[in-house]
Amino acid sequence: MDTYAVVGNPVAHSKSPFIHARFAQQTGRIMHYTALLAPLDRFEQTALDFRKTGGKGMNITVPFKFEAFALANQLTDRASAARAVNTFWFEEKGKILGDNTDGVGLVRDIEVNLNFPLAGKHILLMGAGGAASGVILPLLQQQPGLLAIANRTPDKAASLQRQFASHGNITSGYYHDFAGQNFDLIINATSASLHNELPPIPADLFHGTSLAYDMLYSSRLTPFLELAKMQGAGYLADGAGMLVEQAAESFLLWHGIRPETQTVIRQLKDNLRHPTS
Repeated sequence: MDTYAVVGNPVAHSKSPFIHARFAQQTGRIMHYTALLAPLDRFEQTALDFRKTGGKGMNITVPFKFEAFALANQLTDRASAARAVNTFWFEEKGKILGDNTDGVGLVRDIEVNLNFPLAGKHILLMGAGGAASGVILPLLQQQPGLLAIANRTPDKAASLQRQFASHGNITSGYYHDFAGQNFDLIINATSASLHNELPPIPADLFHGTSLAYDMLYSSRLTPFLELAKMQGAGYLADGAGMLVEQAAESFLLWHGIRPETQTVIRQLKDNLRHPTS
């Protein structure tokens, strides 16, 4: 039986095993998918050990996407652009193909599932880590009016701005640099919600915002979405749909078939509300 895994730290909360089990059932694939906790200083060894025991593919989550990029010895174009990897495919003769499905998953969830076209929109992306890196190019490819990157460390945001400057109208800065500006869409790509915390968001940042999107998912509103609701954002969404959509892209890479996602998104959201179901 082919074996796959998601690796991260923390990783116990991950719903990737739940999602891939349903994809396998839907498509008739016989596979095993598990969650692996990697020590913060042993990602590479964890990934290589998994491959040695017969692992066929791997999803990578916080905080290892940059290390996964460095470990891959072959990259897809979108992984090369992101300089971050969230999917491994272990091929023959030691080849490790690195892909990044985060961006296409996010865009598909926003534009298809939420019916929110991105063309011409002003977007604020919070964070400059691996999660943010993976979604910038796919967002810019939808031709928004502006993509702004806010980060606690402005130099990291500025580095991403330079990296993607040729692909669209992009700017960067510290969070408070964007106080008083209006954004149609604000995306939280930080890990703050994982720790039940908030990024340093300026007062009234969500004024006039049509969609507040947290790339993390939860059984209840994250602190980011609670604040967005309180400040009057028009619509709130977490990353459950993105998680399923990016997983479908990984499944396509591994198995050559893209599973249907709408049913699995509904099943995931129901599982988040009722974990024993």
